[in-house]
Amino acid sequence: MRATEAVYAPARAMLLGAALLDLAAVASTIGQVAALAAILQPVLLQRQIIDDVAAPAALLVVLTLVRAALLGGREVAGQRAAVRVKSVLRDRVFDRLVHLGPSALRGEQTGELVTLLGDGVERMDAYVSRYLPQRVLSVTGPVIVVAYVGWLDPLSAGLLLLSAPVIPLLMMAVGSYTEEHVRSQWKALGRLSAHILDVVQGLPTLKLLWQAEAEGNHLTVLSTAFRIRTLRALRYAFLSSLVLELMTTGAIALLAVELGLRMLDGAIGFAVTLQVLLLAPEFYRPLRELGAQRHATMEARPVAERVQAILPAAATRSSRPCAHAPGETALTIPVPLHTGPIQVEFREVSYAYPGAAEPALRSVSVSLSRGSRTALVGPSGAGKSTLASLVLRFLEPTSGTILADGVAIETLSLEQWRECVGLVPQRPYLFDASALENLRLARPSASLEEVESAAVLAGAHHFLERLPHGYHTRLGERGMRLSGGQAQRLAIARAFLKAAPLLVLDEPTSALDAESERHVRAALERLADRCTVLLIAHRLSTVRTADQIIVLRSGDVVELGTHRDLVAGCGLYARLVDSDSELMAA
Repeated sequence: MRATEAVYAPARAMLLGAALLDLAAVASTIGQVAALAAILQPVLLQRQIIDDVAAPAALLVVLTLVRAALLGGREVAGQRAAVRVKSVLRDRVFDRLVHLGPSALRGEQTGELVTLLGDGVERMDAYVSRYLPQRVLSVTGPVIVVAYVGWLDPLSAGLLLLSAPVIPLLMMAVGSYTEEHVRSQWKALGRLSAHILDVVQGLPTLKLLWQAEAEGNHLTVLSTAFRIRTLRALRYAFLSSLVLELMTTGAIALLAVELGLRMLDGAIGFAVTLQVLLLAPEFYRPLRELGAQRHATMEARPVAERVQAILPAAATRSSRPCAHAPGETALTIPVPLHTGPIQVEFREVSYAYPGAAEPALRSVSVSLSRGSRTALVGPSGAGKSTLASLVLRFLEPTSGTILADGVAIETLSLEQWRECVGLVPQRPYLFDASALENLRLARPSASLEEVESAAVLAGAHHFLERLPHGYHTRLGERGMRLSGGQAQRLAIARAFLKAAPLLVLDEPTSALDAESERHVRAALERLADRCTVLLIAHRLSTVRTADQIIVLRSGDVVELGTHRDLVAGCGLYARLVDSDSELMAA
């Protein structure tokens, strides 16, 4: 499984330890068999008493305890390795998604990603803890056993070696067919999980349109498909185990017949026969367990392949990678962090989404003066959100450079640059945590007094105090305890608390009623006085007071100026104003 080579590398030492403990357990098993033969032959054939075999009996007890300890240690080492690998895998995927930003999730289904990082990663447990150490044991374990058997009886060792290749060949023949069913089972689970999340999030719409029952029927179809694929995969896995057991049992039976006939002829002694018969299952055991654990490989491979498919695909969604990956040392650049508004300049900035016929932005060259308010205006698809995403570094320019106070932001680490940028989105996301925890996302070290001061400036303090437990009240999933206007004021309070020198506003009042909009606008005015502002304008009533307006169309800057100048110019902006009755009346 090449896809997981890099993933289980941090647990390589633990996996090697588990394999060595397994080999030591094989050696102790051989010792147990030798001790048992040394006990039974004198007692059964020579009529000696137990006291005469006290030494091999004591050795048998000691080896039994040692073998139990070795197998227990092997289980502990394997499980620790599995926990380590699962933790590393989840951390790396999460870090990669955070590093790439929201653009990494384009085209992905959230429900499937949740399943992948939850149940999917858990499916790698048996692969790491059992299958990987078993691969070492399946090669070296039989070699140790057959070497000892060859010393006792070369003919029996030859028979064991002749029958050994049958099991790997059978595993390959049955396993390749089973793997396809396991892969289809995983895909069916991903579709089912994605659909369940989609239905739960869209339940109000389904109820309103009387489509809940129809979606329930669709869910039943997906659930049935998953059940059928699961049972089919299990059927072939059980069939594989059955055939393996039959083959190894048949091989041991043939060996027993051969040994019995030779012992009756006097060609082989009782002690040797006993040891070979007891060690024959031990010779096949690693191969049988490897075959049994192969199902774990089949379950783990689709997970590893899916992760590998997501990360490179996500990485190519920005045409140029970010300057620093998580954990890398940031460059020391003299950027004035938190010392007041900053100047932002776009120099010939272009961006093209992978697979798009036309670029989203073409050679944009504009400047946001220190402390100014700049509005982005244009029809849907003009490139407004793309330009904002470039500023936030959710995307990286295909060509061109973005400068902050004369420094190219691509030379900064993501952490350093995002300390400089605040965002108040159109629909802020609030986590199922307390109001205090949601506010401290902007600055985890902030004191309660600083949080309350930010809430007062944002006009949020009065309604937060009235919550059942004040700032310590859990807001529920997506902040369900709060209205839209209250959620916006909480997002503005975050921005006050962060005090970033550059603020991006994604038309945060467009979905609010008149009263909520009035409160939010007042809070935004207080916030905008402290920083440079870039406003994405979805409706033109918010741009009259902007210091400059950038008009975009199909990725090009077609107009630039103040509201008064652009209206007088009779261009695209003037036509947009003519169609906006609210702005005309203002």
